[in-house]
Amino acid sequence: MNETRLSSHAALPGTARPALAIQTEEELVFGRAPKPLHCGFDLTIGSGEVYPEVNFTLPAIEVTAPNWPEILRHYEDIAAQIVRRAAALRVPGLVLEFELLPAMTETPEWGAAITAVLHRRLEQAYGKAGLRSALRVTPTDIRDQQKPPVLRGGRAWDNLRRSFELCIAAGADIVSIESVGGKEVHDQALMYGDVTGILFALGVLAPRDMAWLWGEIAGLCAGSRAVPGGDSACGFANTAMQLAHQKMLPEVLAAVVRAASAVRSLVAFERGAVGPSKDCAYEGPILKVITGRPISMEGKSASCAHFSPVGNIAAAACDLWSNESVQNIRLLSGNAPEAYTELLAYDCRLMNTAAKSGGARVLRDWFIQSDEWLSPQAAVLSPKAVLRIARRISGEPDPYRRTLAAAAEAAALLRQGAAEGLWKPSGKEHQWLERIEAAIAGMPEDAGSALRQARETYGTLFRDDSYGL
Repeated sequence: MNETRLSSHAALPGTARPALAIQTEEELVFGRAPKPLHCGFDLTIGSGEVYPEVNFTLPAIEVTAPNWPEILRHYEDIAAQIVRRAAALRVPGLVLEFELLPAMTETPEWGAAITAVLHRRLEQAYGKAGLRSALRVTPTDIRDQQKPPVLRGGRAWDNLRRSFELCIAAGADIVSIESVGGKEVHDQALMYGDVTGILFALGVLAPRDMAWLWGEIAGLCAGSRAVPGGDSACGFANTAMQLAHQKMLPEVLAAVVRAASAVRSLVAFERGAVGPSKDCAYEGPILKVITGRPISMEGKSASCAHFSPVGNIAAAACDLWSNESVQNIRLLSGNAPEAYTELLAYDCRLMNTAAKSGGARVLRDWFIQSDEWLSPQAAVLSPKAVLRIARRISGEPDPYRRTLAAAAEAAALLRQGAAEGLWKPSGKEHQWLERIEAAIAGMPEDAGSALRQARETYGTLFRDDSYGL
């Protein structure tokens, strides 16, 4: 392993120190991004309106060849229901997100067939009713099936790459992924509350995989109708959030992981992503401040998929508003994807009406104040916090130092909030905050040293060739 190469800026993503695209709290508001994105069927995201991003999945059914006709019928019905509800509510624009199930990525033709079904339905709606729309397609990152994961080759990567190729050809307008590089270490470190291991996974391994993977994805999109959207730290920060919800981890740790995870998600934009970021990337506001690209977010209207302590504050800077995912099951009103289309449409209608009436920042501030200091996980998502974290990230030369800086700033924000009486951490949370701060302060100076240290504990969990080491 070449330690010099690892420590060299030339070998690392994110070595420039870009100016922030958003400089003040007043500029960070829902519906507006400094760099709007035009895609799909005449849809512009981030130019003044918030649009629903409806995410859906199958009911309990095995994804197999014998069940394939029924599976296709589900997606045909889902698309018809969503478009019908969107038309009835006169939504100004719509995004559908199709997240492939693992079997649909392992058999790339299956994911492409569903993509074609959804694309055709949106194309018809645009032609007949002028419904502006876009289709986001998110293949599953199946590269971690082998342990340690083989990330840059082998059958899993071949299938994932082919899935992107076929879905792009079938009509995807935006492609995304929830990538897993570094997760093999992060999962174990999180389970044991090892802050040093968490920061190594987020600051050394994950950015290296992101740089390689998103270079590949951007290349696949070149010359097609599809744009490279963005990634999500779902497997890292959302795992921490759910473990904190179950009282298995302290909330302060989940909050710090959230801030630190923004660095690895930022690498997608440094390698060609143009947004919108993924809905489950709660780190999105940090990405928006740094890059100016539009973001998708989820909160209270994603309770069909999971609970969170950030149900309102997550909407403060969104450009798309998502339900995360809901099964195609029958409710009293209709099927769940159609019902959640209505829910999201009304959420967006309120935000857009506030914006047109000059009250966007008032509503944004209510979103923030209703959540901000009821949870440390919400506190790190306020515009004030996001700008502070973004400034610290942009002031550092490489992903490792950026990750440490983001984590340190999040911890400092929480400590300041406690000192000002904005929240009262329990004894356990206070002890963990001190533990986190000490771990950050004790981290090695550079990525090469962090790698040498981490090998002693985690060296059997990851492969050097998966990270170009």
